[in-house]
Amino acid sequence: MRVGVLAIQGSVREHIEKLNLIDGVEAVLAKDKNTLLSLDALIIPGGESTAIGKMIVDFGLKKAILKLNERKIPIWGTCAGMILMAKYIVNDDKVHLGIMDISVKRNAYGSQLDSFKTKLMIPVVSNNEIEAVFIRAPYIENVGNGVRILAKHQGKIVAAQQDNLLATSFHPELTDDLSFYKYFLRLNS
Repeated sequence: MRVGVLAIQGSVREHIEKLNLIDGVEAVLAKDKNTLLSLDALIIPGGESTAIGKMIVDFGLKKAILKLNERKIPIWGTCAGMILMAKYIVNDDKVHLGIMDISVKRNAYGSQLDSFKTKLMIPVVSNNEIEAVFIRAPYIENVGNGVRILAKHQGKIVAAQQDNLLATSFHPELTDDLSFYKYFLRLNS
């Protein structure tokens, strides 16, 4: 299974390292449209959503990502990736990919200094608690029809799924737990 990580900016290396730990996965740096179109799944990493959003347009990658979504290829956005996937951004007029029917609030938990770790129970993903790292994290304020809420933290939605699309406010790539990766890869079956 060819799983790409959008390799423009953000926690690319960390996602690649986690994917390399999973049998049957070929981890791919996705930097161009031909590579994107050859993937079986795509991760849009955390980073700076405004910068990544501008670069996917400047580098001609937006249409390829939209085509992956049309083909129902699994796409997972972590943190900034979630913002890029959202149809609505509460505190920003700019919509980037607009493929997931969620309304997201950027930097909802505050600045870099307000970053934190916690543990979440997400039964659909794992029978064990999952460590969740939040860094200048967004959260989902509202979901549309067909969006399944997977996890909340202090009443705020921090993980959701809509068909082939997965979004998390937190960074599974910064922990040793592969549960979310394995759950994501099952979306392809």
